[in-house]
Amino acid sequence: MSAQRSLLVGSGRMPDNPLRIKVSSVLNKDTKNFGKQHLVDGSDETCWNSDQGSPQWVSVEFENSVNPTSLVLVFQGGFAGRECEIFAQFAERTWESLRMVYPQDSNMAQSFDLWEGNFPQSVSGIKIVFHNSSDTYGRITLYKLDIVE
Repeated sequence: MSAQRSLLVGSGRMPDNPLRIKVSSVLNKDTKNFGKQHLVDGSDETCWNSDQGSPQWVSVEFENSVNPTSLVLVFQGGFAGRECEIFAQFAERTWESLRMVYPQDSNMAQSFDLWEGNFPQSVSGIKIVFHNSSDTYGRITLYKLDIVE
């Protein structure tokens, strides 16, 4: 079995595979302090913070297809997604639901298998929809998002 490889953290893009990250909202539209770039900057001090309301979401689209196996999320306790749906974007560029996951309300790294035991497939994007949050107002605070191949 080959070593796992991060597709996102620390670079914001792979040298051979540019990517585009989109988010549903940013707290008070303050993209400098709470924007999507903080999801992949590799810092434990920065985060993406959504505005209030449900659902919230994050999508990552790759220029070239990848073969991801798992997703890693680090929330701020009290602002975690509770009911999350993972989607994959295949060659047709449509989003298809892969599975539901139920993260703990914790600031610990949590890893989720994308394929639930099925053979990994080639995708051009991954999207996480946070249907609700542990926060009363529906805000999500995410310190790390990683997709592992």
